[in-house]
Amino acid sequence: MSYPRLAGKRILVTEADAFMGPMLCQVLARHGAEVIADAGTLADDPQRPAAIVAAAGTIDVLVANLAIPAPSTPAVEVSEAEWRATFAALVDPLPRLVGAVLPQMLARRSGKILLMGSASALRGMRRASTYSAARGAQLAYIQAVGVEVAPYNVQVNAIAQNFVDNPTYFPPEVQADPRFQDRLRREVPLGRLVTAGEDAEFAAFLASDAADHFVGQVFPVCGGWVGR
Repeated sequence: MSYPRLAGKRILVTEADAFMGPMLCQVLARHGAEVIADAGTLADDPQRPAAIVAAAGTIDVLVANLAIPAPSTPAVEVSEAEWRATFAALVDPLPRLVGAVLPQMLARRSGKILLMGSASALRGMRRASTYSAARGAQLAYIQAVGVEVAPYNVQVNAIAQNFVDNPTYFPPEVQADPRFQDRLRREVPLGRLVTAGEDAEFAAFLASDAADHFVGQVFPVCGGWVGR
């Protein structure tokens, strides 16, 4: 859709240089939003989430775009360091961001928070226990906060995605691998990756006033699963 459904909205996108960040910024701006793109990880400095929210000023929509290369470790071999690093990158920044931005949204009785999450939390995946646990914690947090703040006209939701084109999880060298192409044909009814643009357009809809009736929801975007 090409009309400016986000005209006048100020949208903060975190880790805008990774995962879905570049396409999100492009699509949100095309729909009329003033995009505040903050690049870089939020894992290292616990104070940084609050600082970027404060620097942004008025925020109509927070897009929590958080990513880390997924560890592929058998559960019995997962180290304390891997567990802590994964949760530090994916889980810990989320309540810091939400805690920093919610006061202004509650005071205005208006605002949206959208998590760019992962469908790895929605089904069992081999050698992904750490990553799936962290992504699952994200979704549980969003669902709880979403129903808590809904009476204040603040909408908090998540996209849980997999098999979506992005440079963090599906770089060109992965997509060119015949084994990966065979996996797409075998596991994804769509037969291809969801494009970054398709995913970002859905995010733009959820950031718009047309999505005011969704609260605490997790929306899978994964081209369709086959079995488990």
